Amino acid sequence: MPSKLSRSKIVKKLDAIFSQYIRLKDADHNGNVTCFTCGKVEHYKKGMQCGHFQSRKHYATRWLELNVAVQCAGCNVFRYGEQFLFSKYLDEKYGDGTAEELYIKSREIVKYSNDELLDMIKHYKELVDSYLIE
Repeated sequence: MPSKLSRSKIVKKLDAIFSQYIRLKDADHNGNVTCFTCGKVEHYKKGMQCGHFQSRKHYATRWLELNVAVQCAGCNVFRYGEQFLFSKYLDEKYGDGTAEELYIKSREIVKYSNDELLDMIKHYKELVDSYLIE
């Protein structure tokens, strides 16, 4: 009988599949994606990441699609997510006040059970598989 995954491994697995989904859903037919903040175009597997507007430490927005976008490693890591540009582009894409709403939502206390996290893994795995089949 397989041992149960620890919570940290479940979260790590969810982060990985969620990141893959975010990058795949915005990829063109060649697998290329555009960085949300600088416009760099690269294959979704090569240096492109799932950038978060509000930090991943906030579980209320960690796996919220509105809070994330494809970013190159330069913007996401070396320029700390380009949060100002990220907020500006969020408001342009989804409407004024979106960035502020995400900031407020990120401060909510959210506790997911392991079963809820496993359900999210299953959901995003199905979505990833649907993109890979096409």
